[in-house]
Amino acid sequence: MSSPKSSDIKENDLEQILMEVEKSLEQLQERHTQVKQDLEKRSQIQERQQELKEQQKATSAVKPLKTELKSLQEELDSLELSLESVLLPDIFWQVVRFVFLGIAIGWFLHMWAS
Repeated sequence: MSSPKSSDIKENDLEQILMEVEKSLEQLQERHTQVKQDLEKRSQIQERQQELKEQQKATSAVKPLKTELKSLQEELDSLELSLESVLLPDIFWQVVRFVFLGIAIGWFLHMWAS
């Protein structure tokens, strides 16, 4: 039979685990929002690049358009790097975190039930 103290400790452990899960979920939601914004911005930049390329073909004002195209390409490269370097590790570590959290919750429930 488990004592009331061990029940309180197990309850505190469960509360701590749930708080960690909530925090992880909030971080994941924030990152998801950031990725959606970055993808939208990338799409806008690509559209603007296409407009400038078409405009460049139609006019003879090459220098200003090339400068803006170069600037847009640099911004696009930066966004791509941000999306690749941050999203992939986040997904990996979120999977690892939730798998281990699931194991911890399962172990806790098993211990609590016995």
